[in-house]
Amino acid sequence: MSASLPAARRGALAGLVAFHILIIIASNYLVQLPMTLFGWHTTWGAFSFPFIFLATDLTVRLLGKRPARLVIARVMVPALLASYVISVIFQEGAFRGFASLGEFNTFVARISLASFLAYVFGQILDIQVFDRLRRMRQWWIAPVVSTLFGNLLDTFTFFSIAFWHSDNPFMAEHWVEIAWVDYGVKLAVMLMLFVPLYGMLLSAITRNLRRQPSVA
Repeated sequence: MSASLPAARRGALAGLVAFHILIIIASNYLVQLPMTLFGWHTTWGAFSFPFIFLATDLTVRLLGKRPARLVIARVMVPALLASYVISVIFQEGAFRGFASLGEFNTFVARISLASFLAYVFGQILDIQVFDRLRRMRQWWIAPVVSTLFGNLLDTFTFFSIAFWHSDNPFMAEHWVEIAWVDYGVKLAVMLMLFVPLYGMLLSAITRNLRRQPSVA
């Protein structure tokens, strides 16, 4: 991290980078596990990925647009590589062993690339929208609207790249349905959990940062 940033902010950015990578790895694994929700097809990844938008919106709110972009830049390549390795070893929820890394897995590589592009496009849009709305008096408008658009772009970028004419027959046939249900689940998670959690974390982090000495 840049030495010009206060110590508290450098620590916050390092924590955010680690959090983003962890959620991306978990989501790339969980997206390979289909589930049925009220008769609709979706994946377990729909429940984990919204937390990245929570972290990004808090970053923009507390530190600004530039640090949020810095987090994305530092996350992209490590997350892409780690996602591929974890997804190959645990493809479709089964442990394949470390020997599976000896052969290039095109199916998992496609998922990792889709995740990479979806993450970049979705997060950039989220940051842009949030930054334009964050000065509004109603604190909840910026995270709701930015996540609404960011998740939409992220979800359909990922599923179209990862599963259109995929080698997985189930995902190739149902990816559009799964994408819409996935997006709906993300919105439900956002409204029921994300927004209240965002408000609580914003208040707690703001109080903590005010107590930190402003020393580089």
